[in-house]
Amino acid sequence: MKHFAPRAMAFAIASAFVFNTASAAPAVAGPARAENAYLSEADAMARSARVSNVDYVLDFTLTGKESFAGTTTVTFDLKDTDSALTIDLDKATVKSVSINGRQVPARYNNWFVTLAPEHLAKGRNTVTISYERLHSTNGEGLHRMVDPVDGRVYTYSHFEPAAAHQMFAVFDQPDLKATYTVTVNAPADWHVITTTRESHIADAAGGKRWTFPKTKKLSPYNFSLHVGPYQVWEDKSGKYPMRLFARQSVAKQVTPSDWFRYTKAGLEFFDNYYGIPYQFEKYDQLLVPDFLYGAMENAAAITFAEAGFLYKAEMTPAQKMRLAEVIMHEMAHQWFGDLVTMKWWNGLWLNESFASFMATLATAEATEFKDAWQAFYQQDKQGAYTMDQKVSTHPIEVPVPSSANAFDNIDAITYSKGASTLKQLRHMLGEETFRKGVHNYLVKYAWQNATLDDFIRSLGDAAGRDLSKWSRDWLYQAGVNTITANYSCSNGKIANFALAQTAPSKELPTLREQRVQVAAFKRENGKLVLAKNVPVTYAGARTNVAAMVGAACPDLVYPNYQDWGFVKVNLDKRSFETARSTLGGVEDPLLRAMLWQALWDGVRDAKLPLNEFIQVALANAPQEKDYTLLGDVLGKVTSSKYYLDAMGLDNAYAKQTGKKLEDLAWQGVVANKGNDSFQRRWFGTYMSLASSQEALARLAGMLEGKGTEGLNISQDQRWGIINRLNRYDYQGAAALVEAEQARDKSDTGQGAAIAATVVRPDPKVKSEWLSTVEDLKTKLPFSRIRTAMGSMYPVEQHKLAEQTASDRLAKLPAIDKAAGPVFMRTYANTMIPAGCTPQSVQRLQGAADTMKDLSAGTRRSLLDTLQEDQRCVAIKKAMTAPKS
Repeated sequence: MKHFAPRAMAFAIASAFVFNTASAAPAVAGPARAENAYLSEADAMARSARVSNVDYVLDFTLTGKESFAGTTTVTFDLKDTDSALTIDLDKATVKSVSINGRQVPARYNNWFVTLAPEHLAKGRNTVTISYERLHSTNGEGLHRMVDPVDGRVYTYSHFEPAAAHQMFAVFDQPDLKATYTVTVNAPADWHVITTTRESHIADAAGGKRWTFPKTKKLSPYNFSLHVGPYQVWEDKSGKYPMRLFARQSVAKQVTPSDWFRYTKAGLEFFDNYYGIPYQFEKYDQLLVPDFLYGAMENAAAITFAEAGFLYKAEMTPAQKMRLAEVIMHEMAHQWFGDLVTMKWWNGLWLNESFASFMATLATAEATEFKDAWQAFYQQDKQGAYTMDQKVSTHPIEVPVPSSANAFDNIDAITYSKGASTLKQLRHMLGEETFRKGVHNYLVKYAWQNATLDDFIRSLGDAAGRDLSKWSRDWLYQAGVNTITANYSCSNGKIANFALAQTAPSKELPTLREQRVQVAAFKRENGKLVLAKNVPVTYAGARTNVAAMVGAACPDLVYPNYQDWGFVKVNLDKRSFETARSTLGGVEDPLLRAMLWQALWDGVRDAKLPLNEFIQVALANAPQEKDYTLLGDVLGKVTSSKYYLDAMGLDNAYAKQTGKKLEDLAWQGVVANKGNDSFQRRWFGTYMSLASSQEALARLAGMLEGKGTEGLNISQDQRWGIINRLNRYDYQGAAALVEAEQARDKSDTGQGAAIAATVVRPDPKVKSEWLSTVEDLKTKLPFSRIRTAMGSMYPVEQHKLAEQTASDRLAKLPAIDKAAGPVFMRTYANTMIPAGCTPQSVQRLQGAADTMKDLSAGTRRSLLDTLQEDQRCVAIKKAMTAPKS
């Protein structure tokens, strides 16, 4: 899966049993597990110790209405009948339950059905449960969406981490793999997509009846079902037939040729790399609405979030690279995740880390994006470094006591630090040894469940070495280490050279072993020239590097050249000054990216004044000709403006600097006229920086086709402009929202209109939408609520945010308790107030000291918000420009 958020759960369900038959149930032993909505690891392991050889026969009837009907017939081997057995089914109306051909009372509590031991047999059992259920509207289970453009109804499933039981009765845990045989009744003009291709379609009352053959063994979360009047494209040019699906109203925004080209290239790459052919007979991909994440690796029927992959203009190179990388990520899972699956949710990180690593490798080697590792460094890896320096950092491998906690720690550490550790392990073991270990692991555990120890053992066996210490240091200990090159020169030569490694804190003391390249550079005619490059495996607090002694005294040393290691680099003083003054003289774009990052780290660590970084950016950004790096540099420019706005500076410096940054971006737009991809990148930055009346007036004019400098303003960009105009209360901006809604009736248009409305600096609008967000019974789809949360309090709207800040913080425990984790993942990351003032820090500190009973995810968001607020105050204090 690409990107993440945990499952939603309403806690207002009565815990009393619900009986769906007239007769009373016979007395049975107590329930096999705790009476709540989640499954503990202990209960799951107890169940899988008793249950094996599971087969599902699933029958669904979908009409397009708000509910659907289903029947699960599950056959399984049972080790004993010593106690009751449970089967998961969420918030359904159970019509009947039969066990081994005998109708029995339904002992059901809205979370799971309890099967009495006297009805079960030692050995083979068959249980049939018929039920009805509302479609989900939060992106989990069997989600339903009505297209606002044409009224067509679309459904799709999403089950990770443990939401299959929101669609059918199931042993919803990853280590009870099963086969699935499916039949579906659906309207005549609908497509039905699942793991296998249909074997038969017949006329039936109200539509068609689709029959599918039995699947191979899959964990419940890897099975899927998607039903609706989707547009379909097909490509049979490769080894495996490919299909692509999307809503009919957005079909014109899809470029099937790109999807099929990257998919075909990826399947060929992974077949060769893994040494195991793709195991499913077809490769389907679906663009679906209201999706919570980026994409999901359902076996042979992968889902992608429309919001991330639909464009109303030709895709830029950056957008194409992201498409290729996400396709590769989900494809990597078809082997590592679907073919071989983790035993419990604590292994989810390995699935995601490995897929992130393999996606970048495949993108770099099988597509036109040869700089994919540079993009990984700039984006994914920086996210991991940032996360690993937070107070809420955690080891890569963590216990998951319950399905409620499955996504508590699914973040940049899970995805990107994990991928980075695999990348550096590959360098340490050797590329072919690493590949051999992966192949052996997949062969040994095919169609089974495996653990982290199984994976590490396979790599260690291939390398002929014990990786247990590496595993302990890297996977079970949190924090990012820092390395510094310590050296001295004499007579123009390096006299001594060592790498110094430090731990982040006393609480996180681990020093790790890894292999890096230490590179020394000399400045010649305004250019930085590589003078010496030495691969080094370092460990402990100090590692002498004898191979550097005697080399010419360098102007800059970078001790993680070409990004082999996962480590924060602290440039020595001489190298830091060289980086500041010679960015334009660095020809290698990856090294240039690393030096930009070193400067930005200086800002975030309050060592380099923000205003001095801005001067470096103003001088160097216009000269950047590497498209991938330009995106990173302009991102840092935008972040600089964010900090200035967060500080609430209302003085001549802030206004002048804001104007300089606007001018920088607009000059980039003008200078790149005729170079569409670069021009669009600069224009996106301009929209993110525009706040002066002059800049807003220019944007308003572009809506009317004035001063576009050759840009073709797409519908997405029109909404971006309208959002910006409303955010800064530009004259007539509110009316533009209504007019644009009439012009764009699409689902994305509706969401954009909400964003442009909520973002307005209008106390009445804020109050109304805050009430809607806090109303957990609102009828608005969660996708709309999520949009509103993200637009509520832009960083510069200090006074408006402050009006409700104390109240929002005070309500946090009650909302956290009532809302559930899907809601809170967005709420806690957008609605906890921070003001970049000592007073705001104090308020957050008080909440952190007293709100100890928050859910794990919300507690972490609170602590992170406090730390980032402290960081902002420190960055402000470090500035040498006027701060008042």
